[in-house]
Amino acid sequence: MELGPLVTGILAAVCLGGIAFAIMPYLSGEVRAEQRQDQFTNRADAREVTSAQRTAASRREQVSKSLKELEQRQSAKNKFDLAARIKQAGLDWPKSRYYLMSLGLALLTGLGAFVVSRNPYVGLGGLLIGGLGLPRWTLSFLIKKRLRKFIDEFPNAMDVVVRGVKSGLPLGDCIRIIATEAADPVRTEFRHILESQTLGLSVAEACERLYQRVPITEANFFGIVIAIQQKSGGNLAETLANFSRVIRERRKMKGKIQAMSAEAKASAAIIASLPFIVAILVYLSSPDYISLLWTTFHGKFTLLIAGLWMSAGVFVMRKMISFDF
Repeated sequence: MELGPLVTGILAAVCLGGIAFAIMPYLSGEVRAEQRQDQFTNRADAREVTSAQRTAASRREQVSKSLKELEQRQSAKNKFDLAARIKQAGLDWPKSRYYLMSLGLALLTGLGAFVVSRNPYVGLGGLLIGGLGLPRWTLSFLIKKRLRKFIDEFPNAMDVVVRGVKSGLPLGDCIRIIATEAADPVRTEFRHILESQTLGLSVAEACERLYQRVPITEANFFGIVIAIQQKSGGNLAETLANFSRVIRERRKMKGKIQAMSAEAKASAAIIASLPFIVAILVYLSSPDYISLLWTTFHGKFTLLIAGLWMSAGVFVMRKMISFDF
């Protein structure tokens, strides 16, 4: 019974001590100090976040303005004339030489068509085809062939730039390495970039001119990337590495599309060649029967209508099996 008041006193003292320990920070101002410190820290973090957001927004705005300026410039420059198309084909011909070649082809095809048919209208058609059709078709064929070679070699050139920039080399030295060691036509085009720099142009302006000689999306994007990097900065190595990977993935996709459409192309070629094969076989077996098609007016008219319908069918099949990506 004598220990009861002592235990009660001890418990009361412990309770009072706990209450005092809990209230003491509020009385001493430690809680207020911590709250003020937390508020200051939150404000500083909020200011940093706001500053980062403003910086990112201003950078995006600057990049968008640069893209708009570049698009406006290139839309004004991308009207290729005959001299530009000759350069795109990899030829160093003047316009006069091209016109002389066209004239020679026109005379050759026109004379050949007239000698074979003995018809002046057929000779006139051969003259037009040789003077206007064959030179343009040959030039377009050479341009497409050269662009395919450029696309195949361009990712390797981008890898050279990426490795050079990561190792500390300036962009000009990387372009010089490509201009001496890459395969044509990439070597020739990057050599033009170096020559443009020696004439006083900047790296960005020289790279922008690449699209005039190589009118493909990859060359256009390369010029835009270099121009934006020169204006607003950025990680050029990472951007070009992603760009090289995208080019390779596009090439893989193109190969898959060609493999998937090979059957359709073979079917289209067979269907388009069937009328000519049947006509040759009928002519070999019964020449008098089929010769009415080109000896009478109704036969010629029928051949004309059949040719128009067949051309429309071939055009439609070509559109069906051609994929743009």
